[in-house]
Amino acid sequence: MATWDHDRAVPVLKGDVPVPGFVVEPHVLPTTQLFPIAVNEARFDVTELSLSSYMLQVSRGTCAYTAIPVYLARAFRHNGFFTRAGSGIRTLADLKGRTVGVPEYQMTAALWMRGILKDDHGIDATDLTWRTGALDQGIRNERLELDAPPNLSITPIAAGETLQDLLLSGQVDALLAPNPPRAFRDGDPRIVRILPDFPRAEEDYHRRTGFFPIMHLIAVKKDLVAAHPGLPRALFDAFSAARDIALTRLEDVWLGSANRLSLPWLNAAMERTRGAMGRHYWPYGFRAARAELETACRYSVEQHLSRRALTPEELFYPDLLDT
Repeated sequence: MATWDHDRAVPVLKGDVPVPGFVVEPHVLPTTQLFPIAVNEARFDVTELSLSSYMLQVSRGTCAYTAIPVYLARAFRHNGFFTRAGSGIRTLADLKGRTVGVPEYQMTAALWMRGILKDDHGIDATDLTWRTGALDQGIRNERLELDAPPNLSITPIAAGETLQDLLLSGQVDALLAPNPPRAFRDGDPRIVRILPDFPRAEEDYHRRTGFFPIMHLIAVKKDLVAAHPGLPRALFDAFSAARDIALTRLEDVWLGSANRLSLPWLNAAMERTRGAMGRHYWPYGFRAARAELETACRYSVEQHLSRRALTPEELFYPDLLDT
């Protein structure tokens, strides 16, 4: 089993929550390393998997895995739009016709961010020129080959370049970033968020849509499921219990008399989250997430990733559609 060390996964990885009938051999890998392994090698029996890359493979009929409705990673994405100070980009609508950098065109964060541009501002993926590659260090390539149509311009940056450097030099107008670029984190005033008050934008998005964007799934090899058809539900139950442990632990830390987590405004973050999303803000299961998954499927085909329109039901082991 391979995942990153999410607090929602650790109880399963450590064996605190067992998967009945199985011994878990844990492998902890950052997702930038794990996802290329998952889609190109299918090395692990159970793996964390990018929703976007999974949909792409399902549409091609090339995926070795079937997913279970455990959404190991979720994230709001209005915080990830960056531009250069003085670029003239003051709102997301100003991005139309611009050159935009993104680490991978197919990554799930970008899928949701382009969906925001389309649904809220009428900007299609083909209205932008895309540059792909490392955000601020190293090398980054598409984990799966794309089938971009002629009117969709996606060009990798050169070896040794980074999207951050191209933004600062004016060769790129904006970034869709899964995390803030290093120069921004270091306080460089030349890089700014397009939506400075992103918490308000994300709360409004959740209020309008009900979505807490799904990023990553848990998936299990199809041949293993064929031999052990009870395994997907056992995994669903185990990861659900692990999530409950993690959230209970977080609440205990929040309400403790001493600040055990190194965040000065943990109280504010927890109260704001509960106020906007309620107590059950990290749901698993298929039924409640169907509308969100249907939107992700639509985005994938609209953005020229999936080769055909998918239904949410196609993504999951059929016996778990009742969850």
